[in-house]
Amino acid sequence: MYCTEINEVNGGKQYVYKFPNGYGASVVKHDFSYGGKDDLWELAVLKEGELCYDTPITNDVLGNLTTGEVNETLELIQDIPKPR
Repeated sequence: MYCTEINEVNGGKQYVYKFPNGYGASVVKHDFSYGGKDDLWELAVLKEGELCYDTPITNDVLGNLTTGEVNETLELIQDIPKPR
C-alpha cells in the first residue's frame, strides 16, 4: 500500500492512494474535514479515481479516524474485489 499523490488542501494535507483493484482513497486532514480540528483524519473511498459511495466499506466518507484506523480501512479497500 502506498500513497500516489500528496496535495495541500484547505491549509491541510490530502493523501491519495490507488490500488490494483481499481479502488483507492482520499485521506484528508484540515480544519474543514471531519475530525481535522481534533488532529484526526477523513477518508473517502475512490473507484477509478472518483468518489464512490457504494462499497462494502461505507456509503459515505469516514471521519474522525486515527492513523491506525486509516491504515486498517486502506487494507480493507485494497481487498475489495476488482470491478468487472
